[in-house]
Amino acid sequence: MSKYAVIGLGKFGMTVAVTLFESGAEVIAIDSNRRLCEEIKGRVTVALNIDSTDEYTLREQRIQEMDAVVLAIGNSLEVSILTTVLLKKLGVANIYAKVDSKVHARILEMIGVQHVVFPEEVVGIQTAYEIISNRVLKQYTLGTGHTLIELEVPQEYVGKSLQELALPSRKGINVVAIKYNDYISTEDGENKLEKRINDLPGANDIIEEGDILVLIGPKARIAELIKETAAMKN
Repeated sequence: MSKYAVIGLGKFGMTVAVTLFESGAEVIAIDSNRRLCEEIKGRVTVALNIDSTDEYTLREQRIQEMDAVVLAIGNSLEVSILTTVLLKKLGVANIYAKVDSKVHARILEMIGVQHVVFPEEVVGIQTAYEIISNRVLKQYTLGTGHTLIELEVPQEYVGKSLQELALPSRKGINVVAIKYNDYISTEDGENKLEKRINDLPGANDIIEEGDILVLIGPKARIAELIKETAAMKN
C-alpha cells in the first residue's frame, strides 16, 4: 500500500489528504492546528497535531519512508521553507509543494523541490479550458510542465485509428487511455451502459462515438489541441 504524508490542512491539503485516503492509500495528515486535525480524523489513516518545523518530531513519524510528502502550507512562507529544508535533510525525495507566489516557488525549487503546485493557477486554467471547450471533462497540471486531460472525442476523430490520428507525431501528445461505452448484462437480464477503460491503447484501436481520450503532453501543446478540437463538429 502506498504511504503519503500531507503537511498543512487548509482546503487544499485537506482535499488532497482525503482524496488519497479514499483512493486506498495510507495517509498521515499533519497540522499545528488541533481543530483541523480533529476535523479530518476518520477520513485519513492518522491525523497528527504536531509542529512540522521540529526535526525530531518529523523523524519520529518516519517521514522519510513515505512514497511522497505533500507540503500544503500556504499561509507562512517561513514555515514552508523550514519544513522543506527538514524534509530534504531527512531524505524525503518526492515532495509536492503548494505555493502561493512565483517567489515562493522559486525558493522551494532552489532547495530542491521538483513538484510545485499553484492551486489558483490550476483552477484558473481549468476554468479557461471549460470556457473554450466543453469537451474537456477533467484537467490536471503536473509539476513537470505537462498537462493531463480527459477529452471527449470530436466527430472528426470517430472511425479513425490512433495511428491515423497520429497525436504523438503530429502534436507531441500521448494517448494514455481510452474510456469507452460498453453494455453489460445485469442479474435482471437487462443491458446496462457502463464506461470502461482501455489503459493499454494500441495503434490499431478505433475511436468510437462517445469515447473519451486521456491525453498527456506539454501544457502549450494541450492548449493548442483544446482550441483546435473546440472548433470541430460535435
